[in-house]
Formats: sequence, C-alpha cells, structure tokens
Amino acid sequence: MKVLVPVKRVIDYNVKVRVKADGSGIDLANVKMAMNPFDEIAVEEAIRLREAGIATEVVAVSCGTTACQETLRTAMALGADRAVLIESDAELQPLAVAKLLKALADKETPQLVILGKQAIDDDSNQTGQMLAALLGWPQATFASKVVIAAGRATVTREIDGGLETLDLPLPAVITTDLRLNEPRYATLPNIMKAKKKPLDVVKPVDLGVDVTPRLATLKVVEPPRRQAGVKVADVAELVSKLKNEAKVIA
Repeated sequence: MKVLVPVKRVIDYNVKVRVKADGSGIDLANVKMAMNPFDEIAVEEAIRLREAGIATEVVAVSCGTTACQETLRTAMALGADRAVLIESDAELQPLAVAKLLKALADKETPQLVILGKQAIDDDSNQTGQMLAALLGWPQATFASKVVIAAGRATVTREIDGGLETLDLPLPAVITTDLRLNEPRYATLPNIMKAKKKPLDVVKPVDLGVDVTPRLATLKVVEPPRRQAGVKVADVAELVSKLKNEAKVIA
C-alpha cells in the first residue's frame, strides 16, 4: 500500500508573526520556517503504518517554491521513502493545491492520502476535503485514531459532542488532528540519509493544472492589542463593572 503525505512549509509555530507595514501580507524576511505541525503528525502516522507492515511506501509531497525541498528533506529524515516537489512561485490557494495533489494522486495511485487537517498559517482547513471531492474518494477528517485492515480504514474522529467512528473503503483521504500521535525527532544519521533519497521536481503545467489564484487578499492586519485587566476589591465591585462598564449582565 502506497501512502501519499502532503506537507506544507509554514512559519515555525514558536515565531511571532509580523505583518508588513503596508498591510499587503506577512513579513517572511529572516523568519524561521518549518513543517506544518499537523503535517508532521500525518508523516508520523504514515511511517507507523509502514513500520507495522501495512504500508509499503511513504511518499511526501509539497507544493511551493524551491525552499520547500528543505521541508521534504525533513519528511524523509523522519522516515518518508521519497518526495515530490510541485514547484511554483505563484500564490497557491487551497483549491489549487487540491487540484495539484489530485493530479499527482492520479499519477502515483496511492491507496491512502493522509495530511494535516489545516495549516497554521492560513488555517483554511479546506485542502483535504477538496482533494477527496476531486478524487471522488471517501474522507475522514480530524482523525484521532486510524486503523487500516482488509482494505478498509477505521477512523476515530473528534467532534463537538465527543468521538465519532467511521469505516471507509480504500483508497481514502484522512486528515489528522493533534491527538493522533506524537511525532518523532529526526536523528542525525537519518538526516544524512535523507540527503540521498530521491526528490523529484515537477511543475503545475506538467500536471495540467492552472494555479491562478481565485481569491484576492485585500489587506492583512494584526489583531487589536488586548487591554490590561484591573483588580477589584470585592464581588460587589466586580458585578458593578460587569453591569455598568462592560454591560455584559443586566
């Protein structure tokens, strides 16, 4: 069973994001980049499936600039067998990424596509769902447990009311939630081995996909600064402020 794992290069989650002075976007100058944390979980799950003898090959794929090769090398250092970069300097929105992944899936014919439920930069939470729709495959989102057996996937997913269990025929698309697993660290020997693993580069035009953006970003602004709190002497003063100043109680 071949597993395709899309990964995205994003700003490291420990970095404070800065907005450009003109409001045209995010300032990426000299900013540390890393693999999207939800995609790390997807890579880990795919590797565990291979280690369990269920999957035979794990293929990492990323869409973006040449710099995304670094993210793919990280995925291979974690255990992916090979990687594919769909190289483009254009702004790649969720629908365009889903179309690129669909075209690659048609070429690679994986039995499972597993990816993070969302990226921490745009928080769109759309690519997995769009990909499943384009492929016509069943999908399970926000997975907290995945069991593959007899050509089917049993997925436990988190919902507002608790947990829901889905039974899917393969091939399928699964998106990962935080509680699915704990990603491993890449060891130095594996980092060195990853440099020799195959990494293919293709262009959107090679896949017959138009990646022209459908949406335009009008302006990017930072959230308003949170005002400092105040201390109150007693409950009566607290109730008074909630009623007369905050006006959140009658």
